[in-house]
Amino acid sequence: MCLQGASAFQKLLDEQRDGKIRVFVIWEPVLPTDLAAPSTMTLKRIGDSRAAQYWDKGHLVSKSIGEDDDGVVWDYVAVYPRGNLWEKGPPDPVYSHAPVVRAIDDTREAIRKSAQNAK
Repeated sequence: MCLQGASAFQKLLDEQRDGKIRVFVIWEPVLPTDLAAPSTMTLKRIGDSRAAQYWDKGHLVSKSIGEDDDGVVWDYVAVYPRGNLWEKGPPDPVYSHAPVVRAIDDTREAIRKSAQNAK
């Protein structure tokens, strides 16, 4: 996720108070300057307790969701229905888009619909 996408996603979480929402933020090296895990300041861009943040130096998540010779999957958001587990690979998302900052409105709607369907 890029910094703008992280900030935009935190605003979305501020609006969505459903305690059952879980967010996994995967940070990975994309730019030549991405030499180390994200700083504390970067991680604070998503400070919601429902979010778990990970450093994926080897691009394992990117590779599992479609990284190819053209590049790393990054600045990407996917919404999965409650209860879906990643087993051999990721399940099909109910919604996905990149870049995150341009997908916030549709992501909000996908989360709303997914939560409604889980009731």
